[in-house]
Amino acid sequence: MKKIVTILLLAAACVALPHFVTAQPVVAGHYPAGAEGIKGGSLPPPGFYFRDYNFFYSADRFKDGPPRFDIFAYINAPRLIWMTDLEILGATYGMDVIVPFGYMDWKAMGEKKTHFGLGDIQIEPLLLSWHLDQLDLAAGYAVWAPTGNYSRDRPDLLAKGFWSHMLTFGGTYYPDSEKTWAVSLLNRYEFSHEQRKTHVDPGQVYTLEWGLSKNVGKGIDLGLIGYYQQQVTKDKGRNRFSDKLDRKMGIGPEVNAFCPKLGLFASLRYAYEFAAKERPEGHLFTLTLTKPL
Repeated sequence: MKKIVTILLLAAACVALPHFVTAQPVVAGHYPAGAEGIKGGSLPPPGFYFRDYNFFYSADRFKDGPPRFDIFAYINAPRLIWMTDLEILGATYGMDVIVPFGYMDWKAMGEKKTHFGLGDIQIEPLLLSWHLDQLDLAAGYAVWAPTGNYSRDRPDLLAKGFWSHMLTFGGTYYPDSEKTWAVSLLNRYEFSHEQRKTHVDPGQVYTLEWGLSKNVGKGIDLGLIGYYQQQVTKDKGRNRFSDKLDRKMGIGPEVNAFCPKLGLFASLRYAYEFAAKERPEGHLFTLTLTKPL
């Protein structure tokens, strides 16, 4: 009898193992915390701009996830920004669109997989920018479309399989009249629709990004950045993985530079993640290039 029970348990484990290795929980929220850094609460003056985000992410710590988890991802997210000459409530009106795509290489429990593809597109039809004497303010509304090919067999860094809406408000304060110092705060709040393939309704997510910087001359800013991202409502639906709320935090340095000959703005930042729940803790390098058109 004991042998029969043992055989049945082993058989059940063999059936469940592939699902445990490949099935990924629904991670609420589209916005990648850490996308913006120092002076993140400021928008550019009227004009067309091309901004290219390059995210390099690696993690091998996943406290609540599968054992021997390891991931490397490169995500490229081109963004086209148009700040018009129109004014609404004293603010410059603008809009933008982001089309991300990327590559992922991950493994868990010895099983390794890779993926390359298009991610979920963000359309932001409302951007408002105020530029005061020593204070910049920014607000916006964006929608994320499930244009990527979502699969529960891989981490959902690129495609999540649901629509979501995001509200943004933030600002950058310059303590000195020369504006050599800058303190920025950027708040995001996301509401999601039901995921089509799992019928899970992801919870709402709040993201705070902050930055402290000092201009050291010749168009170079040095600073410290950080972010806090918290799921604030629980997932709904009988297929949800758990009732726990996702969370992660990150902190690290950043350098910004402007090249007059190329008319190009560049920023490079690093964030060390910690205090994560239901998320991996990793290392995020972000290279952002901005070019007025």
